Amino acid sequence: MSETATNLATSCTTSAEGRDLTLVREFDATPDKLYRAWTEPALITQWFTPAPWTTPKAETDVRPGGASVITMRGPDGTEFPNRGVYLEVVPNRKLVFTDAYTGAWEPAEKPFMTVTVTFEEIRPGRTRYTARVSHWTVADREQHERMGFHQGWPMATEQLAVLVSRL
Repeated sequence: MSETATNLATSCTTSAEGRDLTLVREFDATPDKLYRAWTEPALITQWFTPAPWTTPKAETDVRPGGASVITMRGPDGTEFPNRGVYLEVVPNRKLVFTDAYTGAWEPAEKPFMTVTVTFEEIRPGRTRYTARVSHWTVADREQHERMGFHQGWPMATEQLAVLVSRL
């Protein structure tokens, strides 16, 4: 399954294969701006969830083994804290994090996914952004699709594009 949305003259493509969901988009931005938007709490809260959802809080300890909590708020005011741990951090190039652990390597009750985000400079000022979401099971991937991955992640990515254009 693949869906494409055109945003600011750039296509944003999502796809599903096996347990993975992938989003690819090119940005008129340098990798460091995208990396900052993914790692600085004050920036994460500006783009991370598709409207009408919001991200009222973000905490990050961006290092292998460091914890993060990104809280999403639904339109009805219900908050959903998303806890995770960074597995790999390559500044301005790559982030890998998982919800399999919460802070201090404490196992999560129900792990759902591991995310790999890469920022590949394809020419000065132009970056290919890839977010690959690997789920524990095909059923988890299908649940994420029913939750709106193919619609929501591109919407949030468009908000990310607007944010990095101002940095």
